[in-house]
Amino acid sequence: MDFFTQILNGLGLGSIYALVALGYSMVYGIVQLINFAHGDIIMVGGYMVYFTMVRLHQPVWAAIPVALLVCALAGVLIEKLAYHRLLTKGAPRISLLITAIGVSLFLQNAFMMLFQSDPKSMPVMFMNGMIGSADGIQVNSATLLNIAVSVAMMICLQLLVNKTKIGKAMQATSEDAGAAKLMGINTNFVIAVTFAVGSALAAVGALLYCNTYSQISPTMGNLFGLKAFVAAVLGGIGNIPGAMLGGYLLGLAESLTKAYVSSTLTDAVVFGILIVVLLVKPTGILGKNRKEKV
Repeated sequence: MDFFTQILNGLGLGSIYALVALGYSMVYGIVQLINFAHGDIIMVGGYMVYFTMVRLHQPVWAAIPVALLVCALAGVLIEKLAYHRLLTKGAPRISLLITAIGVSLFLQNAFMMLFQSDPKSMPVMFMNGMIGSADGIQVNSATLLNIAVSVAMMICLQLLVNKTKIGKAMQATSEDAGAAKLMGINTNFVIAVTFAVGSALAAVGALLYCNTYSQISPTMGNLFGLKAFVAAVLGGIGNIPGAMLGGYLLGLAESLTKAYVSSTLTDAVVFGILIVVLLVKPTGILGKNRKEKV
């Protein structure tokens, strides 16, 4: 039964990867930008929870809207201050990539100045304890919460994209931004909303991360963000169900590697998966080839 326990643990970890991967996919789907600062948004969300609960002594229910609001606002500010002029002027992709790395380093150092560089312990948030069954399966209650929340978030995001006016505008902007402008769509607003929604999803991931691991640091977004990016590429970057699938598969790979191979090889396996995917199917499992106009 240990195998099934590891499967559940992998799905729980993959749920957090999936929420962050959704942000990567949304932004890439709209503006074809790999926002490497997105991983640090989960760090921002974690510190907002810490600040609200530990420094301000407020309950978790007060920390949730604070984290969501601050992360969404941070996503919009990053887009407006760091990317907007480059995107409107048609800057080379390498310029956008360098800018994203610069924003990531800025956020890390800013939070080091505000909260110091040492890791911070998080207080008890949601349910977090072992649940056993008659079959011998042991699973953490936080794992079940992670899975349930990630599925709910994906359903909400699918409804937003497919059933709302702003969702239709996102699809139109993704398909052809120039034509969308001619049809009266405010593409700048659509892009800002995309960054806000993606960053809010990362905030949800931060809440689940803090509840599961109970420790945060200014550099926590580095490796976690890269793994979420691998998940997005694995599932098909720009594809919402693909991001979720990639997150779950990556979580399973990591959990099974730790349990049956070696915990020291976990990161090597994760990035090895990225190399294999890029060699075999660069568009990812659910991704489709997109033709670019020249």
